[in-house]
Amino acid sequence: MHPAFSVIFLTTLIGVGQGFFLALFTVESYATLKLIPQQDHVSFYALGSAISLVFLIGGLIASIFHLGHPERAWRAIVQWKTSWLSREVIALPLMMGLVFLYGVAHFFNLDVNFLQLPEFKGQLTLLLGILTTIATFALFICTGMVYAGIKFLQEWANPITVVNYILLGGASGFCFATLFAVFQAPDLVLFYAGWTVIITIVALITRGFSLYRNARLKYSSNIQSAIGIRHTHIKQKAMGFMGGSFNTREYFHHATVFLFKSIKWIFLILTFLIPTVLLLMGLNGEKNLLIAAFVVQYIGLLFERWFFFAQANHPQNLYYQTV
Repeated sequence: MHPAFSVIFLTTLIGVGQGFFLALFTVESYATLKLIPQQDHVSFYALGSAISLVFLIGGLIASIFHLGHPERAWRAIVQWKTSWLSREVIALPLMMGLVFLYGVAHFFNLDVNFLQLPEFKGQLTLLLGILTTIATFALFICTGMVYAGIKFLQEWANPITVVNYILLGGASGFCFATLFAVFQAPDLVLFYAGWTVIITIVALITRGFSLYRNARLKYSSNIQSAIGIRHTHIKQKAMGFMGGSFNTREYFHHATVFLFKSIKWIFLILTFLIPTVLLLMGLNGEKNLLIAAFVVQYIGLLFERWFFFAQANHPQNLYYQTV
């Protein structure tokens, strides 16, 4: 498939926003159980929620550039019963609204004890956090299923696609949270860095599994089945066009074999190896190392997402092998 940079930025930016919110609420959950110290409502939770919203809004803006008629974007929600894209269009603003309410509740320190449990403070923000967490994972699932639900693209049609979206978004979000903690909560740097390394390693395992699986795929379609002729020696001589068309532009990445294989190793190094090393080196709170870790990992995610889209081999390419 031809990677659209608007979709690449959409999925990576909202992934950071989702993962960063999960990092914020993880701290509140741990603090409620008195496992770690509670953080300031305004400078940590409210500000963090605002930054999470910035990433989510950035992804939403990026998605507009992929639309031929942005003024008709609202129509995407009407097929919510059958379309994962429609569900994603609903889940994204829902999560954004809940993140906003979560941030507002912390900004005004709304500690409503509606459960009448004095040992658990901040029950309103906890409830909002739980609801937002559910919406966050719903958005992850919807985004992943947009691609995993396309059965004829065999590279995507697997549950591991959804798992990778969750883990890669979580890794980037927690990596940014580690950087955020340097400025707002230095005592959480080790906590966030540890979780980032764990999530990144797990993401490397699952992403590596998807690469292994896709490299050994046996395609259900071939040139014989495409044209309905079972002869064993069929060779295509032309693509059927005098020039290019939508089919030849949008369903193939047009990168050389060398570039395609190189990008795989580039994203593996930038997304997983280098950020892990930088995080381990920056455990003492060295902000330059942690800034580099997030920037390098995000750049790696851009390469990873490009490779994810480019690797998908649309069956229609059976008709257009010779370009």
